[in-house]
Amino acid sequence: MNITKIKVINFKSLKDFEFEPYSGMNILVGNNNEGKSTIFEAIHLALTGFYRGKYIRNSFTQDIFNKDVINEYILNINSDKTTPLPKLSIEIFLDDAPELLGTNNSDKEDKAAINFTIEFDSSFDKEYETFVEKGNITTLPIEYYKVSWHCSANDDNEMTTKSIPVKSVLIDTSDSNLRNSSDTCISKIIKEKLEEDEIIDISQTYRMVRDEFINSPTIVEINQRLSTENHLMGNSIQMDVEMLNKNEWEKAIITKINSTPFENVGKGEQSTLKIELSLTNQKAEKAGIILLEEPENHLTYSKLNRLLSDVEKVSGSKQIFVTTHSSFVANKLGLRKLILLEKRNTMRFDDLSESTQDFFMKKPGYDTLRFLLCSKAILVEGDADELIVQRAYLDKYGKLPIEDEIDVISVGTTFLRFLEIAEKLEKQTIILTDNDGDIDALKRKYENYIGDNSKEYICVYYDDKTHISQGSLKAKNGGKFNYDTLEPCILRANSLELINEILGRSYNSDDELIKYMVGNKTDCAMKIFKSDKKIKYPEYIKKAIDDYEE
Repeated sequence: MNITKIKVINFKSLKDFEFEPYSGMNILVGNNNEGKSTIFEAIHLALTGFYRGKYIRNSFTQDIFNKDVINEYILNINSDKTTPLPKLSIEIFLDDAPELLGTNNSDKEDKAAINFTIEFDSSFDKEYETFVEKGNITTLPIEYYKVSWHCSANDDNEMTTKSIPVKSVLIDTSDSNLRNSSDTCISKIIKEKLEEDEIIDISQTYRMVRDEFINSPTIVEINQRLSTENHLMGNSIQMDVEMLNKNEWEKAIITKINSTPFENVGKGEQSTLKIELSLTNQKAEKAGIILLEEPENHLTYSKLNRLLSDVEKVSGSKQIFVTTHSSFVANKLGLRKLILLEKRNTMRFDDLSESTQDFFMKKPGYDTLRFLLCSKAILVEGDADELIVQRAYLDKYGKLPIEDEIDVISVGTTFLRFLEIAEKLEKQTIILTDNDGDIDALKRKYENYIGDNSKEYICVYYDDKTHISQGSLKAKNGGKFNYDTLEPCILRANSLELINEILGRSYNSDDELIKYMVGNKTDCAMKIFKSDKKIKYPEYIKKAIDDYEE
């Protein structure tokens, strides 16, 4: 059973949010505070009734509501007594749930859906009216709210979480309180693996142990002595063990990993075991939806790789949602299942062309998430270009680009792949590229992003003149030497003496120095980056840096 659509209204940062997940695997990425964890909390709350470890019906506060909606209510209610109280709703659409089918959903179509709501309880009409008349309302009066679940099949009668045909397991490996809550969680997961007759046997065995404790010679002797002593008001005192309910054994029995109490093993082992037990739970109705936050936390690459392999294996039988900041995790689980959250909107990776999807799938070395998650980007061809651009920005603004949330990323010659993503996201992106002595070819390559087709958020910079030389230096293929790459451009903008001094060389001609620079690109760029002497930059680099000035 899969979630086919999620609609969230007024839940925390999600004021009006909707997205359609993939069946099987879903990889959610986005910058901090984009709502990834909130989406997980919304799904888990709607399917289980639990929010941050507590049952929601008697434990929610106004903080669960969207802040803007609360502020709007407080602003208006004191002047307009008819201002309605805000309503929170989380609607989960499911496939393969015929018992929930009906048109009583926000789509008004014959679909299976569960709608969780926190809204005003009309039974408090008179009391709330009196409350409003008093005025000076500064908070949301949650004491007049009710929690309820309804399904598409019937809105007349409320349903309970027991009637929901699929449940979720929420595992947050980044939780600082993991140790405090892990043992309870792991015990529940293990219990779900037990058959009913096994649970009964455990409960009876635990009761026998309790009875043996009470009837042991030591406890009997102590109770006899206590009962003969004189106590205030003539009371008789003795020791006993609390009467048990049928599930009391769950609180007393702990889980051990290799003979070590679960709470005392490392966080990596804790999170890994919780994930693996959830994935292998055969009772699909208990945990058909797995919500996994940042599995890369606390794990080495080898253990993470093994864990991700296990996740992949069950993605066909369970619907899995993963959040991550790791390109390794995204590439391993499959970029085709990636969903980017930005400004409370979503972009599915399969919105891109088939060839671009294939490219990123086959080239996991490219730091895909780095580009997806940055605020602004300057894309360059290689490591040398990256260092020179960083130094040019530092010379201009007195700080590195990353301090202004600008990421300088080396992408080889695959600019167009990244520009397709930039266009989808309308991400502010600069391309710095060599003209390689053929400006017409370059213009054809970027025809969708320059001239009449230029985009406000995408700029392509290059040297607008060619400088092919027939001098003593020849290219490896025996053709003309290309003076239209980064190193010749830098030398043209400066003097032979200055570049020689920075690089610690003593060449007598431009050609000799260029040959050295081209053969030692990154080393030369690093020396320029670290030098206490400033250089002049090629005009196209200078213009690109100037255009980022606020």
